Amino acid sequence: MKSFPANRSRDIERQAGYLQPEHCVPPPPRGPSADDMWFIRDGCGIVCGVITWLLVFYAEFVVVFVMLLPAKNVLYSIFNGAVFNALAFLALASHFKAMCTDPGAVPKGNATKEFIESLQLRPGQVVYKCPKCCSIKPDRAHHCSVCKRCIKKMDHHCPWVNNCVGETNQKYFVLFTMYIALISLHALIMVAFHFVFCFEEDWAKCGNFSPPTTVILLVFLCFEGLLFLIFTSVMFGTQVHSICNDETGIEQLKKEEKRWVKKSKWMNMKVVFGHPFSIAWLNPFATPDHGKANLYQYVV
Repeated sequence: MKSFPANRSRDIERQAGYLQPEHCVPPPPRGPSADDMWFIRDGCGIVCGVITWLLVFYAEFVVVFVMLLPAKNVLYSIFNGAVFNALAFLALASHFKAMCTDPGAVPKGNATKEFIESLQLRPGQVVYKCPKCCSIKPDRAHHCSVCKRCIKKMDHHCPWVNNCVGETNQKYFVLFTMYIALISLHALIMVAFHFVFCFEEDWAKCGNFSPPTTVILLVFLCFEGLLFLIFTSVMFGTQVHSICNDETGIEQLKKEEKRWVKKSKWMNMKVVFGHPFSIAWLNPFATPDHGKANLYQYVV
């Protein structure tokens, strides 16, 4: 068995007797119910989450009041306004779901003597313990120092959604990056058309604001759109690549040995987004139905 340094987030104990369950405080009698909202009280994450929403609202303001309402073509304004607002709504809904969905937290403090005995471990069977949250850790789970919990299939902790990206909320995080990339691209295209139109016309008749104000607002939107288009596109591609290869970001970083059964890329996508393929894959309000997509298959 490969050993890990003491400061690593994963501690492997070879036998259940070494877990020292007497050092663990029993878990609370009632765990969080399905009605309880998951929310991480991290100052940095909360600030990043608020900034994310403010940046979307800024883009909404510039697109609607600087570019679309002053436009002479009504059909152009209606079409682009509907598309941009729909994408912005889906982006914020995905962000909210990624932030307020339990990413797959392992029950805290379950490494008790009673729980270990209930596992009915075979002689010599390897079990996993997290000394930080005193939990029996499932395979492919890692401890998050910000959430202070072990998270199943933890990919990484993202301050922009103030949450871990794990087994049960990865779909929402992927949709968030996709929709942010789409509205950023859409905003950049509209800014380009607006600049072309205003260069051909009189800038004073090109909007409801003064020409200097209009230019400043458009430049800031252009900078914001370009920055987030690059960032979220890279993140979206990285996430899809990790999902297809069935390997989380932490597992790639630590180069952990794959002990689970290799599945097709399409089946790996179904594990995250739901089985079978449907339009619900793009819906942040639809909870993934795994169906025949087996979450855990390990090589014995």
